[in-house]
Amino acid sequence: MSILLRVLFTLLFIALIDIYAFQAIKVLSKTTATYKYIFWLTSIAAYLLFFIVLFTFDRSSGSSSLSMNIMMGMVTLLYVPKLIMVVFMFGEDVVRVVMGSIKTLAGNNAGQDFLPSRRKFVGTLAIATAAIPFAGIIHGIWKGRYNFRVLREVLYFDDLPDAFDGFTITQLSDIHSGSFDNPEKIAYGIEMANAQKSDIIVFTGDLVNNVASEMKPWVDAFAKLEAPMGKYSVLGNHDYGDYVPWPSATAKKENLNQLKAIHQQIGFQLLLNDSIALEKNGEKLHVVGVENWGYPPFPQYGDLNKALEKVAINDFKVLLSHDPSHFDGEVKQHEKKVHLTLSGHTHGMQFGIEIPGWFRWSPVKYKYPKWAGLYEDMHRYLYVNRGFGFLAFPGRVGIWPEITVLELRKRKD
Repeated sequence: MSILLRVLFTLLFIALIDIYAFQAIKVLSKTTATYKYIFWLTSIAAYLLFFIVLFTFDRSSGSSSLSMNIMMGMVTLLYVPKLIMVVFMFGEDVVRVVMGSIKTLAGNNAGQDFLPSRRKFVGTLAIATAAIPFAGIIHGIWKGRYNFRVLREVLYFDDLPDAFDGFTITQLSDIHSGSFDNPEKIAYGIEMANAQKSDIIVFTGDLVNNVASEMKPWVDAFAKLEAPMGKYSVLGNHDYGDYVPWPSATAKKENLNQLKAIHQQIGFQLLLNDSIALEKNGEKLHVVGVENWGYPPFPQYGDLNKALEKVAINDFKVLLSHDPSHFDGEVKQHEKKVHLTLSGHTHGMQFGIEIPGWFRWSPVKYKYPKWAGLYEDMHRYLYVNRGFGFLAFPGRVGIWPEITVLELRKRKD
């Protein structure tokens, strides 16, 4: 499908949402045109912004633009609530069709319209319900995207080397530096990570949105991350530059080389299908890192067998793998037992509901069953970090940016 057809289809879709959602406004505002004007003026503004971004965004640069973030924020702010209004109005229309059909079949509809009139109560309920996500999205854009949270887990293992009993790991993931616009907030998040005083810091991929240059303004800030036993990282699907056009294969390769150099500049040892042994009191813990491993359309550069070449079957292993689908796809059944896998990638879709210890939901769960937090399967652990940054939608609603602290403990008999 051509770009023009995709654009036209998108505009048609959102126009249909507008027309249907407008039925709630129409019922509620029969005596005044003010709400109708506000509804259509904001919708027209969204259409105009869509076209402005479409024709001015320099996709070849690969960097995230302010106009793109504004557009995604406006579209989300306007059309998520409208979709909720559509559900209410469609539900009422189903009832109206059923009632009209019954009356017609019973012969009680003579001289009347087939469909009963819309009820003001339903329109009011639709708008009131839509106001809830509307307020949540405003908060998510204004405050939520930098509302960093420290989440902690204590994990117990029978075969953890004694010297690493109490060993701590701070995990960051999905920085997406091309979306940042507030140096003070980023500095605060980095201070929070350092305040955990973990033995190591790991980063599980997506340093940028598309191109290495996005990270250059933030190198000094992230270089301040400190851990006594080192900082280790892997690449995510966005780090390879696969989502933007390049003038040549050489240019794309050079971009990746620049990104790898940036990992070194900020003090991270980038593990490209490789491992490193951490030694303490004569005992070892192995940090293993694979390149991105994902199901289509995401690239699959990871080679777990190669990454584990220097590691024995009984060695204790912590794997860094960006995409959590790798855990079910290959990791958990591997003959060289991987005790703990650390992933990111999903962002928790930057939208959802979490009530600690009771309820957790995000639409992303229908794509990734293991989408946030801790999972255990076949006596192996997976932790999925919700991400430090944000992508496309410039906010977070209910799923906050995360700094993870994992403490490894030896299980006592």
